[in-house]
Amino acid sequence: MKSLGIRALLVAGILIIGIFCLVPTFVSTPLPGLSTILPDKIHLGLDLQGGIHLVLEVEADKAVENAAERSAEEIKDALRAKKIGFTKVAKTGAWDIEVVLPSNEQLNEFNEAIKSSFPRLKTASTETTPDGTRVLLTMDQKEVNDLRAMAVGQGLETIRNRIDQFGVSEPDIRPEANDRILVELPGIKNPQEAINLIGKTAVLEFKMVAENVTEEQIHDNKLPPGVKLYPMRPSDRNSQETKIPLEDKTVLTGQYITDARVEIGSRSFGEAHISLNFDPQGAKIFERITSENVGRKLAIVLDGVVYSDPVIRERIPSGRADISGSYTDEEAKVLAIALRTGRLPAPVKILEQRTVGPALGADSIRKGILASAFGGLGIILFMIVYYKVSGVIADLALVMNILLILALLSLVGATLTLPGIAGIALTIGIAVDANVLIYERIREELRLGKTPRAAIDTGYQRATITIMDANVTSAIAALILYGFGTGPVRGFAVTLFFGLAANMFTAIFVTRIIFDYLLTERRVKELSI
Repeated sequence: MKSLGIRALLVAGILIIGIFCLVPTFVSTPLPGLSTILPDKIHLGLDLQGGIHLVLEVEADKAVENAAERSAEEIKDALRAKKIGFTKVAKTGAWDIEVVLPSNEQLNEFNEAIKSSFPRLKTASTETTPDGTRVLLTMDQKEVNDLRAMAVGQGLETIRNRIDQFGVSEPDIRPEANDRILVELPGIKNPQEAINLIGKTAVLEFKMVAENVTEEQIHDNKLPPGVKLYPMRPSDRNSQETKIPLEDKTVLTGQYITDARVEIGSRSFGEAHISLNFDPQGAKIFERITSENVGRKLAIVLDGVVYSDPVIRERIPSGRADISGSYTDEEAKVLAIALRTGRLPAPVKILEQRTVGPALGADSIRKGILASAFGGLGIILFMIVYYKVSGVIADLALVMNILLILALLSLVGATLTLPGIAGIALTIGIAVDANVLIYERIREELRLGKTPRAAIDTGYQRATITIMDANVTSAIAALILYGFGTGPVRGFAVTLFFGLAANMFTAIFVTRIIFDYLLTERRVKELSI
């Protein structure tokens, strides 16, 4: 009797916890027309509440090229610091760096400087030319592969950070083969704005405005070598499309940005502008650029568009810059998020885009619930007709089984998908299967002339091993599906695993308590089975 009371209290406690997880949530659901159908704490997948599905490709080679360009600028600083003369340091080819020394007198000192400060660079060739000693530095394939992998990983984290700040609930973001990233955003209200934010490369570059370029040269597109035209960002004051000639060389990139904030100050007459702060190395580079180009214009280029081209009035040692213009508050906010959460290390292009409407998801939920309801009702009626009172006990366990599955989904914050609903429907069948095994074994024992008490003891004892074997093997399969599957497959695996766990608890533990109560407390002499 004491054991029965403890077991009953344990079941009651678990049942109360399950109801506590669900009752406050049976109020509303974000999908129209589905009130009181599903708990709103159970996160719905893309196929149920709508949203967008994107497959992105990171152009990782561009990240390697950017690394080579940064290395070229850093080599210049290192050579100046060591007082090693040079006439040229520039990226050439995909990711090689060409260095020209006035002579070979400082070649050994140069090699030592590269070896100590730039270990990822290797000397590909050294030759004497009329201009001096030409050294070609390159990166080995392993370093290139590492940079590519880092670009994809950093791109993944950057996109995840942007989406987190954008406020999307339960996003699914994961890498795929061939430099690709899969993004699923369920329940998003403004798909296009999210796509613009995710796909925004936010490649921030600082380029010098070209001097001595005439309007005629711009009109005829006959520009000097190393000069290209870039579009200016249209504004409310100037909506015409204009272009500005810039030196193609990037003097500084957004790689060194540590923060980007929206500010509204008197200097911009109450308009929003973006305040940028650089890290110590970026501040040093920015100071050198401003000190060497006082009086010239420095263009701030974001994704190939010139946002501002202020005149450098003086040397700026503070490591702070501003992107100003006629921004709306929303434009400034999205731009700041893109810069603050990290510049994508390489451009990203959208390979595949699908939008799922909430109406389709609502219809899927209705049909899935109806299918599960009809299937469950058929099973309930069959169990009552075939097993009588014992069938009612199995049906009570079945209802508790479904309640525990939903409670577990709510408790761990799992996402329910359409295949997940199929997993719940499958679990209903598996749940009564365990009861059928137990009941048939009890029937066999009763036919042998055993008492109800002995028949139940033997039936549960011998059927439990079979039930455990079947459920454990199925649970292992569910774990494998979850580990190696994608979103929909994982949704099925989650509900299947939770259903198997709940099934073993209700079929073996809960129903046994009810039978023990009937035999010990109600002193039933004959089982209705």
